[in-house]
Amino acid sequence: MIRSSRYACTLGLGIALVAGSSARPAYAIKQFFDEFKAVYVKDGSPLAAAVDSAKCNVCHVGSSKKDRNAYGEALAERLDKKEDAKNPEKIRMALDEVAKLPSAAGGPTFGALLAEGKLPVAAN
Repeated sequence: MIRSSRYACTLGLGIALVAGSSARPAYAIKQFFDEFKAVYVKDGSPLAAAVDSAKCNVCHVGSSKKDRNAYGEALAERLDKKEDAKNPEKIRMALDEVAKLPSAAGGPTFGALLAEGKLPVAAN
């Protein structure tokens, strides 16, 4: 009886560990994220704290790297993760272009949100 109970506990723990480790956050392309931080994030600023907390969710939503917010979609239209990851000039050009776009219909631009120390996501 004790043996089967121990087996059930071990099996349950194993399943819980596998299930917990399979839900991963979306991952940003390191070079894109590094350039974003170099352009917009100043140490100790409110934006720095927000970016540290959001991490990959500056551009992504949910747990899939394919799911992007509006800011991430706008960048994805301008950058190819394989071809542009080692091209900081193109990354900065894309960041500049996207900064001029509205975050939502009639909303502030992504750049205006960033200048206010806010993440580049539309207000709900």
